[in-house]
Amino acid sequence: MRKRRTKDDWTDIALRALVEGGVAAVAVEPLAARIGATKGSAYWHFPNRDALLTATLERWEREHTEAVIARVQAEPTPLGRLRRLFAVALEDSRDNAVELALLAAKDDPAVAPVLRRVTDRRVDYLTDLFHDIGFPDDAARGRAVLAYSAYLGQAQLLAAAPDLVRRRGLLDDTLAVVTARG
Repeated sequence: MRKRRTKDDWTDIALRALVEGGVAAVAVEPLAARIGATKGSAYWHFPNRDALLTATLERWEREHTEAVIARVQAEPTPLGRLRRLFAVALEDSRDNAVELALLAAKDDPAVAPVLRRVTDRRVDYLTDLFHDIGFPDDAARGRAVLAYSAYLGQAQLLAAAPDLVRRRGLLDDTLAVVTARG
């Protein structure tokens, strides 16, 4: 007897497929074969492939933006939150692999609005952190964009050359650059 698959099972396998083959790899039949389920199981939870993709993107957004921000908020100081944010964001290369796959599909009509919403949310959060550290509004926004760019670059390096990103002191060096005062 086959195990009954949940929505989370389907979005989990879809996230893995995104990493391995991009948005096109989120297809019901091959995913069903991978998890030992019928296509009907997918259609029980999702009316079509686009709904599965949307649910997968929403899960990524929840788990890798909102949940990360919630974890980081436990730090008592803005600089501590910034340090924790970078540490959390770069701790799991699989999480970054999803990000990189979505960036590669930035023009896909399902991906584009989610990617923009996530980018805006993350940059806004970083802007608030830099403002709380003591940067004026314009400078806080500029630092937020710089910090987010550094994260994306480090995520790319983590995929291509993990030893460079995991070198001792990189986190401190990155924080020193993005928080330096002119």
